[in-house]
Amino acid sequence: MKLPTTLDLKPRKTPRQARSELTVDVIFQAAIQVLLAGGPYKLTTTRVAERAGVSVGTLYQYFPHKQALLYAVLQRHLNGIAAAVEAACKAHQGDSVSTMVDSLVAAYIDAKAVHVPVSRALYKVAAELEVGELRGEISKRIHRAIVNLLQNASNTKFDDAPAVAFTMQAAMTGTARAVFESGATPAMLNTLRSQLPLMCKGYVLSVAKPGGASR
Repeated sequence: MKLPTTLDLKPRKTPRQARSELTVDVIFQAAIQVLLAGGPYKLTTTRVAERAGVSVGTLYQYFPHKQALLYAVLQRHLNGIAAAVEAACKAHQGDSVSTMVDSLVAAYIDAKAVHVPVSRALYKVAAELEVGELRGEISKRIHRAIVNLLQNASNTKFDDAPAVAFTMQAAMTGTARAVFESGATPAMLNTLRSQLPLMCKGYVLSVAKPGGASR
């Protein structure tokens, strides 16, 4: 079966009024509830509309089919993660590298772990959709934020901050994905929270040089 293209997955229209925004929010919440109850294969626009208390016609005003709805839910989720990383990077510019890495990793994990079942379900959704462009956009946002963070460390500098940021980002995303796709139990999350910062700091400090931005 041919997967919908990125263009096919775009919403039909963007809500511009408070009432429309509320309707879309309700649809998103309903979609997540249906997704958690039965997985992506049992999710239908009819079930989501019923759970949201809107007509299927209203849902179709925004999302032409189920894949477009799931894409929008995933997009909002990933945007939230990127925003959390950006906020942490902005808040800790000028700190020591150790503080920066600890704060960055914690913000990333917290954003993904705020609702573990949703994060796990959306990994499955992403596997069923054409999300390369979306992943690329989110990845670029996170990478830019980390590069800017590293370039403003108070006590260190890097010969190639973009390369260091890429490697650290890959470590964060790959390790977190392995944990969430394996169940993300409380014990696993505790291990992730304690070990991932150590791994990232060990790498970053090994390539750092004395110096840094002045505060």
